[in-house]
Amino acid sequence: MSEPLDADVNSPVLRLASASPRRRELLASIGVAVEIAPVDIDETPHPDEAARDYVARLARAKAVAGAEAETGSESRSRRETGLDLPVLGSDTSVVRDGEILGKPVDAEDAFVMLRSLSGRWHQVMTSVAVSGPAGVLEATVVSDVLMRELQGDEIRNYWRTGEPADKAGGYAIQGLASIFVERVEGSYSAVVGLPLYETASLLRRQRVPVWNGALL
Repeated sequence: MSEPLDADVNSPVLRLASASPRRRELLASIGVAVEIAPVDIDETPHPDEAARDYVARLARAKAVAGAEAETGSESRSRRETGLDLPVLGSDTSVVRDGEILGKPVDAEDAFVMLRSLSGRWHQVMTSVAVSGPAGVLEATVVSDVLMRELQGDEIRNYWRTGEPADKAGGYAIQGLASIFVERVEGSYSAVVGLPLYETASLLRRQRVPVWNGALL
């Protein structure tokens, strides 16, 4: 049986097909150093595509695109020596009544979006795919989020902070919007952007070392 990939604590053991600082930080929290290699794919939903199928398709596409891309001389060198890194792709969508809520295009869009989530449950779906020696391995996690009643002024002031502009559903649970969220049923880390329990399992199957308590 092959041994896990060897790396010191500062050496990347995984390529992250995303520029998301949240996913990088989540992976770092379980001892996984990454090489950032975002990919550019079409994220338009297919006609009548279910939200769960959508996030799974995008995660898989990002992992595959990242595995195929050349991201600089260091990556090419690893590819030539057969030591190229596994690649992780992920996608998160906020879903209300089956409708995928993307990133707000402006203040009015954010206002309408957050008003529609105010005082009710919605779902956050996150898929993760890892391309590596074991092929492309995938997992999808669905979490339920209850947002408290929001006042119009709160929403407008929240937009002015700049935080919701690039967030699916118009909010960041790990940021200022944490005070809006009354309850989460499911994986908190998946709502942030990466389900760590499932991700760690996929990474181990791809021979990527993950902190497991045995290092102490």
